[in-house]
Amino acid sequence: MRRYFFPVLMGIAGVAVLMSLGFWQLERMREKRAYLDEIEARIHNAPIPLPEVPEEGRDKFQAVFAEGRFTGEYLEVLAGQTGASPGVLVIEAFALPGGRRILVQRGFVADDRRAAPRVAGEARVEGNLHWPQDANAATPPPDEKTGLWFARDVAAMAARLGTEPTLIVASKPTGDGIAPLPVDASGIPNDHWGYAIQWFLLAASWAGMTLFLLWRIRGRND
Repeated sequence: MRRYFFPVLMGIAGVAVLMSLGFWQLERMREKRAYLDEIEARIHNAPIPLPEVPEEGRDKFQAVFAEGRFTGEYLEVLAGQTGASPGVLVIEAFALPGGRRILVQRGFVADDRRAAPRVAGEARVEGNLHWPQDANAATPPPDEKTGLWFARDVAAMAARLGTEPTLIVASKPTGDGIAPLPVDASGIPNDHWGYAIQWFLLAASWAGMTLFLLWRIRGRND
């Protein structure tokens, strides 16, 4: 029986580890689902007044409203939409009563409408607070000739337009033919079910290989 001890021990240990990883992924899936449900609730709740000091951890995706005026100072971020011509996201400085200035992502404009005039003026903005993480080490800096940005960077955009690093992504039209692109949770993956299946399949394979090894050992000693 001693010749079976080590293969059986390794088989049981391997299956136990792989199964535990699968169950861990199931738990992560439940946690991610709860997180996504919380985000959806924040997105679709009735908007509240813009907080005095928004915080990413507490307020990300929070539905808010603000009243003030568009200043006419804006940036354009390269963007595209399925079924539409290439275009840009318009992010504009928004002045609030009392002197605060924030950023508002007004929405998408196709290339052939980029030259259309935009009217600065009073407005009420409804949308969601967001701190997008679009830029990475491979993202080029803004084009100095065209002024076109290639990713949203709230801190850098705020510095360029002289606002606080607060961004509202408009969920309703803000005028000038700009189509709003409301935030949603579709871009946040929840792939843990697939990972769990992979670990469980590996556990089944490990068990099968262990049984095959035991069969081979028995055959050599018969």
